[in-house]
Amino acid sequence: MRTRRRICYPKVEMCCEKLTVKRRRGFAGEPTNSWKRSKSAPEIAGDRDLFDELPDDLVLSVLCKLSSTASCPADFINALITCKRLKALSLQSIVLSTASKKMLAVKANNWCESADRFLKLCSDSGNLEALYTLGMIRFYCLRNRGTGASLMAKAAIKSHAPALYSLAVIQFNGSGGSKTDKNLQAGVALCARAAFLGHVDALRELGHCLQDGYGVRRNISEGRRFLVQANARELGPWLVWSARAHHGPGACSLLSDFGCDVPAPEAHPANRFLSEWFSGRTCGPGPGLRMCSHTGCGRPETRSHEFRRCSVCGSVNYCSRACQALDWKMRHKAECAPLDVERWVDEDEEHELNGNGDFHGVGDVEDGDDVMAES
Repeated sequence: MRTRRRICYPKVEMCCEKLTVKRRRGFAGEPTNSWKRSKSAPEIAGDRDLFDELPDDLVLSVLCKLSSTASCPADFINALITCKRLKALSLQSIVLSTASKKMLAVKANNWCESADRFLKLCSDSGNLEALYTLGMIRFYCLRNRGTGASLMAKAAIKSHAPALYSLAVIQFNGSGGSKTDKNLQAGVALCARAAFLGHVDALRELGHCLQDGYGVRRNISEGRRFLVQANARELGPWLVWSARAHHGPGACSLLSDFGCDVPAPEAHPANRFLSEWFSGRTCGPGPGLRMCSHTGCGRPETRSHEFRRCSVCGSVNYCSRACQALDWKMRHKAECAPLDVERWVDEDEEHELNGNGDFHGVGDVEDGDDVMAES
C-alpha cells in the first residue's frame, strides 16, 4: 500500500505461532472437547477433578451403602445436597429402596409436605420401612385410615414384622371404626405371622391370647411357651450389656423374673414420631381420646374408650397386652394401687348406656402382670 505522497509502507513480517489444540480424552478413551471440560485441565484449574470421571454404577453402590447404614437422616441429606449429580443419583429407586429405618426417622416437629413426599418416594421404591412409617403416620396422625392401612398392608405382605403386628393391634381394637369392627381371629393370625418372624411384642401378645382364649382356642401351655420365647429374645441384649459391673442409666427390670436387668427396648422411629406428634399438641389425640400408657408405643385411640385399662387403678390405658406387660415390668408395677375404682366404673357404665363402650373383665396376666379391663 502507498501513502498520499506515493510512499510505500514498510513491510512488516508477523510471526504467528501455530496453535495446536489437543483433544482431551477421558479414562474410557472418549474425546472431550467441550469448553467446560477444557477449564478443568491441569494447566487451568490446578489438580484434575477425578469425581466426574467415576462411573454412575460405582457412585450408586456407595450411596446404597450410605442409605442402608445411615444413623440419622442428616447423613444422607448432606450427601444429597452436595452437588447436582449426587442429588440425581441419590433419588434413584435402587438407593431409596435400601434406606434404613434410622435414615427415615423423621421428627414430628420437622414434618412438612416435603418430608411426606420423600417418604412417599421411598415407599414407591419398595422400601418396607418407608411403607410402615408413612402408613403409621397417615393412619394415626393424619387420620387417613384407608391409605395408612393400605401402606402397612403392602409392607405386611412382604413379611415386615412391625407392620404385621400393627395391623394385628388394629384388628384387636377395631381401630378406625366401631367396636363391632373388631376381628379377633384376624388379629391372632397376623400376630402369629409376626411372631414367626421373631417380633418380641407379637410373641408376647400371642402368648397372652392363647392363655386367655382371646380370639383363639385356649391353650395355657402353648401360651407360656410363647412368653418364654419373648423373654429369651429379650435376654440377648442383656448378655452384651451385663458386662458392665453396675447398672447404667436407662435400666429396667424386663427380665426381673430371671434376676436380670436389661435396658429398655429401643422404640421404632414410627412409634417415636407418634409420641412426639401428640405430645406437642395441647388437645392430644382429640377430646375424649387417650394415649397408650406404654412410653414406647405412642398409639392413640381412634374412638372413645377403645383401649383397655388397668382394672386395679384405672389410671393407665393400653392398646395391647404386650404394651401392658412391658409397661408393668418397666414402670407400673411400682405405681399401681387401688384408686377410686367406683368412679371410673361409673363412667364406663355411663358410656355403656350411651352405646360408647363395653366392659369385660380379663383374667390374670402371666408373670405378675396386673389385670386389664376393656372399657
